[in-house]
Amino acid sequence: MTYDLDFERPLAELEKRIQSLRSKRPEKINTSEIASLEQELSERTAEIYSGLTPWQRVLVARHKNRPYTADYIRFLFNDFFEMRGDRAFGDDHAILTGIASFNGQTVVIIGNQKGRDIKEKQECNFGLAHPEGYRKAQRVMQHAEKFGFPVITFVDTAGAFPGLESEERGISEAIADNLLLMAVLRTPIVSIVIGEGGSGGALGIGVADRTLMMENSVYTVAAPEAAASILWKDSSFAHQAAEAMKITADDLYHLKLIDGIVPEPIGGAHKDPRTAANYVGEALKEEMRYVQAISLDMLLEQRYQKLRSIGAPDSLAALKR
Repeated sequence: MTYDLDFERPLAELEKRIQSLRSKRPEKINTSEIASLEQELSERTAEIYSGLTPWQRVLVARHKNRPYTADYIRFLFNDFFEMRGDRAFGDDHAILTGIASFNGQTVVIIGNQKGRDIKEKQECNFGLAHPEGYRKAQRVMQHAEKFGFPVITFVDTAGAFPGLESEERGISEAIADNLLLMAVLRTPIVSIVIGEGGSGGALGIGVADRTLMMENSVYTVAAPEAAASILWKDSSFAHQAAEAMKITADDLYHLKLIDGIVPEPIGGAHKDPRTAANYVGEALKEEMRYVQAISLDMLLEQRYQKLRSIGAPDSLAALKR
């Protein structure tokens, strides 16, 4: 297990001591001392992660080993069949879509995908989707509506790709079309932020009946570094921007912008992806039971009212507290 974030330095030192003791010859290994250090490591990890600052949660949300959409598909879903292409321009690997079985029923999955190694990261454009990615998602959502399949989305992107070719192919229109479609889509939608939820790139697959966030994920209109550059003309103030912007799961739940928080293993989802996936699976089962127990007309009315309530006076009052 690696501890490579700055605030994890005390944990890294403990881990180094444990590994040093384990590397000795078998007859010289002190098992009781190792057990004592492991207990201390577990307690310190729980202590540090129970009091993370918003900026520290940003770092955890961006961790290179954090589970991605493809990992949750592998852990939680059966018979996944990937659907590719927008039928207009091409296929965007930054958005992964397909049909799968979850808890005994067919669902449609849409999620951001960042990629692991250099080759995969380049193929996925580091999770920054082009217009064709959102149009692919739109095509698959329409398929879900036609056949009555619930939609599950996994949000994890710093934002949509801001390059010239993205603008030329209509990135703003593609995202806007998705916002409109998801607002009225006649099938249940559950969305979960598993890492970064950045700007319109996240909202393009984030409109839902029920929105969840993982404990160490963030959801924001702009990256803290970008906000700091705008507000203070200096990206080094990113930690202050993260604090001011109210981007953590706790903040957004308090503001009633999300519906629930999914716990993570101690030390973050990247420390134990399997357990993290189990937590996500249980949360999704509960939310699916909720949305499918309501008539479709009532579900759409609740979705409409939920969207209308964003920015209401009580939400603004909560923001000022």
